[in-house]
Amino acid sequence: MMGDRPSPPRASKWSDLNNDTMSRAMSSAATTSPSVDKVDGFSRKSVRKAKQKRSQSSSQFRSQGKPIELTPLPLLKDVPAPEQPELFLKKLQQCCTVFDFMDTLSDLKMKEYKRSTLNELVDYVTVSRGYLTEQAYPEVVKMVSHNIFRTLPPSDSNEFDPEEDEPTLEASWPHLQLVYEFFIRFLESQEFQPSIAKKYIDQKFVLQLLELFDSEDPRERDYLKTVLHRIYGKFLGLRAFIRKQINNIFLRFVYETEHFNGVAELLEILGSIINGFALPLKAEHKQFLVKVLIPLHTVRSLSLFHAQLAYCIVQFLEKDPTLTEPVSFTFFISSFCPSCFLSFTFVMFLGELEEILDVIEPTQFVKIQEPLFKQISRCVSSPHFQVAERALYYWNNEYIMSLIEENSSVILPIMFASLYRISKEHWNPAIVALVYNVLKAFMEMNSTLFDELTATYKSDRQYLAFHRLREKLEQKLEMKRKCGHFLALALKL
Repeated sequence: MMGDRPSPPRASKWSDLNNDTMSRAMSSAATTSPSVDKVDGFSRKSVRKAKQKRSQSSSQFRSQGKPIELTPLPLLKDVPAPEQPELFLKKLQQCCTVFDFMDTLSDLKMKEYKRSTLNELVDYVTVSRGYLTEQAYPEVVKMVSHNIFRTLPPSDSNEFDPEEDEPTLEASWPHLQLVYEFFIRFLESQEFQPSIAKKYIDQKFVLQLLELFDSEDPRERDYLKTVLHRIYGKFLGLRAFIRKQINNIFLRFVYETEHFNGVAELLEILGSIINGFALPLKAEHKQFLVKVLIPLHTVRSLSLFHAQLAYCIVQFLEKDPTLTEPVSFTFFISSFCPSCFLSFTFVMFLGELEEILDVIEPTQFVKIQEPLFKQISRCVSSPHFQVAERALYYWNNEYIMSLIEENSSVILPIMFASLYRISKEHWNPAIVALVYNVLKAFMEMNSTLFDELTATYKSDRQYLAFHRLREKLEQKLEMKRKCGHFLALALKL
């Protein structure tokens, strides 16, 4: 029975069940597994909401103007178990049909029938056993490909701001969501065999999947993230290819387009991948850190994915602490200063640097402490109070405080002048209060050095004040001398 690929659905031995199949299929959505969100994309309320959030569909879903008719099939639970695998394949073939969701009035009955069928398939692959025959694999991949792979619509505006504007939601989401849910359950099934699936889930499939990460719909990107992670975990032969293609996406993003909607999701996947890297790290992995992840900090849309990027950086440094010094010097110490960026951007950098210091080895800390705290001293002195405040918060971190205390003889002389000056001159009382706490902590760590630095600082200040006063007096005397000279010349004339 299962030797050949089944033909498209037509009148069959189940025709006596078809009279009431459609109504039962419609109602089956209400009785399916609660673990799957049932999406009703056809109510007035949901249509209005989609319009408010800018709804659009890709060209694949444009109908040809003719009504689409699907032959109703019986529910899987209503046929004997031996016949269910064949019916499962027929339902997969039916679900390859795509609809135009931009036309909210067309094919309503068939759209709802497909939605209920997809819900039924999700439940079936979740609870059933024995359905995953070898013939099912190509049909599953074919159905998924027909539904999700498409040319993404262009953005409505070049001025679209992901932080401010509502994203473009995919109009066909009532079907797409269930297709993604079905595919995830398929990949997670205990019966799933990668050795069979690799014939159909190949490099071409992965490339098309990665292109979809540019979708503006955050719901779709979230599902794609799960799908790609499952594929990476199950197909060992695709791992290097997936990493290489993500690498290429990031390089184009940094150096060419500066536009790709799915950077945060891809970085989240990478965080998990990096966590699983074997030690010692391969040269290609270290190159990815330096040549790809570090340059991502220079993109204008950094705030959209900074948390995921910082996590990846920290994962690398936890894997190989010797990378701390080159990473710190390449980016945080030698390349940037608080005046080079908007204040909120540098606040993000300081937050990421604290995450790095949280995992740094004491031996690595000693190597970077001098240039690091020269940078922090400049941050504390920043006219942007958010930057100064974020830098001063380092002294609330117990681990960083322990590192500072062990090396106070080096760090205190670097920080003292800035801290003392701010305590007397800064305009923001909150910053002054934080500085007083830092000075108090330093005094408790090394009171002898603190007193020496205080005396030296005051002496230097007095010396400078004396010389400034002397310069002013000399300038006044010089002015008087010149005025007297001009007056004498005037009298002679």
